Amino acid sequence: MKNLLITTVAAVVLEMSAFSSYGFEREYVKRAVLSKEQEKVVIALVQKRGIKKIAKIYTYNVYPTAARGIRVKGAEQVKGREVSFKVLNVTYKKWFHPGSAPRKGDLQMGDFWAGKPGTQKQTILKVDKKEYRAGSVQGISIEECESILGLFLAGEYNHGPGVNEKSLNQIDWSNPNGFRKRGDTISVGFPHKNAGSGFFDLQIKLDGKQLTINQMFQAVP
Repeated sequence: MKNLLITTVAAVVLEMSAFSSYGFEREYVKRAVLSKEQEKVVIALVQKRGIKKIAKIYTYNVYPTAARGIRVKGAEQVKGREVSFKVLNVTYKKWFHPGSAPRKGDLQMGDFWAGKPGTQKQTILKVDKKEYRAGSVQGISIEECESILGLFLAGEYNHGPGVNEKSLNQIDWSNPNGFRKRGDTISVGFPHKNAGSGFFDLQIKLDGKQLTINQMFQAVP
């Protein structure tokens, strides 16, 4: 058992060498901060799953439970306005639901395991010479999205009587989750300013440069 442990640790150290010259962004919630040694295992696991370069490791709360999760973002590939990157969800036994175990096909290293990575896509929006990323754009042009985002960023919008103005101050306008248009109905999603605190879905109307928020739905963890 001791020899097996030494072999495993040695393998992790060797695999870390491929990442030693690369830095990556960390975004950890308070209840889920990875130590340097834990990061080494996660990075080795990620490499075995085919992500050769890491852009970001972040952790999150799995509300309404006490569980926490780990997500790893690979390096971005940019083609015009489209950005794509690999994403891998990693489970840490001590942070996840009691009794959780790897599923068939999962790859395990110590108390960490992961399935196969997925691919996530974003759309680049340009407002006042700055770039923003939208998680999804459906049924609406990029130009319309940029116009809407620009008005939100500038605070140039009105809202209906049923919209809580205090809640609007909690929205992170710089990180749109997505834009959707069906018929004349436009929906826009944004996260809360505080990571892990939920998100907002806005039903809006755009008439030229007049932007009105008709309804707002807030998802609270």
